[in-house]
Amino acid sequence: MVPPATEVAVKASNVFTYLAVQRRTKTMDHIIHAWHGWFFAVFLFCAALVFANLAHFLLFRLLKQKQDTSVGTNLGLKKYLERPARVIFLATSALSVLHWVPLSPEASETALQILQIVLVLGMGWLGAGLIYVLENALIRHYDIAVADNIRARRVRTQTALFRRILIGFIVIIDAGGLLWTFHDPRIWHYGTGLIASAGLASLVLATAAKSTASNFLAGFQIALTEPIRIDDVVIVQGEWGRIEEINTTYVVVKIWDLRRLIVPLTFFIEQPFQNWTRETANLLGTSFLYIDYSIPVEPLRRYLREVVEASTQWDKQVCGMQVTNLSERTMELRCLTSARNSSDMFDLRCLVREKMMTYVQQNYPDTFPRTRFEAIADKEGQPPMKQPLPQFSGEDASRR
Repeated sequence: MVPPATEVAVKASNVFTYLAVQRRTKTMDHIIHAWHGWFFAVFLFCAALVFANLAHFLLFRLLKQKQDTSVGTNLGLKKYLERPARVIFLATSALSVLHWVPLSPEASETALQILQIVLVLGMGWLGAGLIYVLENALIRHYDIAVADNIRARRVRTQTALFRRILIGFIVIIDAGGLLWTFHDPRIWHYGTGLIASAGLASLVLATAAKSTASNFLAGFQIALTEPIRIDDVVIVQGEWGRIEEINTTYVVVKIWDLRRLIVPLTFFIEQPFQNWTRETANLLGTSFLYIDYSIPVEPLRRYLREVVEASTQWDKQVCGMQVTNLSERTMELRCLTSARNSSDMFDLRCLVREKMMTYVQQNYPDTFPRTRFEAIADKEGQPPMKQPLPQFSGEDASRR
């Protein structure tokens, strides 16, 4: 028989062994349970990523096919919407599986906050992209490369200005949405303090940003009254150029020699300037000839018609020659022509000058401006002296 003391020791050893096994079993159960929870969460997250990418791929594949079937409908869907849409899909998928991730309450709250911020930023990005797509949809039928592009330039100018204004509003709304994602009352307390001090701050900002505010309001006036439009030909401060950009505070004028003139928007509201394409693009241009009185005008008039009719820059509207002034040495001939736009007008004026001078050189070489003298005999029999003919103004010549 086993002694009583030995039997007690065996039983105690069995009890300790049983307790150790139970402890290890519970530990393994906790580990397995934790791994099972993370495995399930990772599985759900991967599935959500696959679903989000698949939905994103199918959606934009369908939009691309629909866009390709229509001629000339490149709205920039892939350029402006693909990336923000992907961010929104991924953030939404992550939010949908966040509940299954075995995180502590503090970590779960932080992850939720980050995903909400990403989602709000992605929605603001998508809203700005939608504004660009809407702008492309509005201006796709208005081509400024055609000859008569007044309406096209008007539409493009207005849409560009309103696009910048709408994007500014989206940025403000998105910033408000970001503040809304924070559940900390202290942030709202700070916001209340900022609103309370907005009276003094508004006075300071109004004084500091006076020019910016006036330019912003001038943008509204330009969009509504249209003193300038995109691709308008203007003369600003003695410089000839085209309106290249109209921003919210300034205008970029492309000078003929490829320089850029940056002009505040208020300039076009407060200062006078020349707009050569305000209503129509066609223009009248003049080329002046200074010829001797002895030349016949009618052959020059006929040759001018031949030169203009052979030119591709003439719009077949106006062509004429007139004697517009007389001086003591020459008469002034004005060649008046018309063209479809300012560029053609400049080329046509240069062509008329060149051809008319060549015609005079070849057919009337003695009729270029000259100075005349008259020989008058002296009373005492001395040799005659050469004196210039009396000079009189153009008005006196016209009276004679």
